[in-house]
Amino acid sequence: MIKYLRYAGLAVVFAWFFLGGVTHFTNTDFFISIVPPWWPWPLFAVYASGVFEILLALLILWPTTRSFAGWGIIALTLAVTPANVNMWLNPEQFPDVSETALFVRLVIQVFLIALIWWSTRPPQAQTAEQPPT
Repeated sequence: MIKYLRYAGLAVVFAWFFLGGVTHFTNTDFFISIVPPWWPWPLFAVYASGVFEILLALLILWPTTRSFAGWGIIALTLAVTPANVNMWLNPEQFPDVSETALFVRLVIQVFLIALIWWSTRPPQAQTAEQPPT
């Protein structure tokens, strides 16, 4: 059962980051708008994070690269946290998004990081949880 839940977690992580990465290229203006004003190269940040989201999402599909990709996705998620915090602290800049939704984005990030870690751990960490037969 746990094995199937992990696969479901991997599917969520894959879809979240692969589709999210694609939207960096299809909805570039939105992503540029959420880059904190102190970052000097917003277009570069949008494209680079999109490329890494797609690449790392693909890498979680293979067991040999899954753990590495999981840590990469966690690092990427932490790296884009300033954009989400910037949105939450400046809701007037995002009138189409409720303040509650801006806060929920931050909460989702915490759960997403936990899901990434749990579903991409190396096989030895997963088998250690299984009861002896």
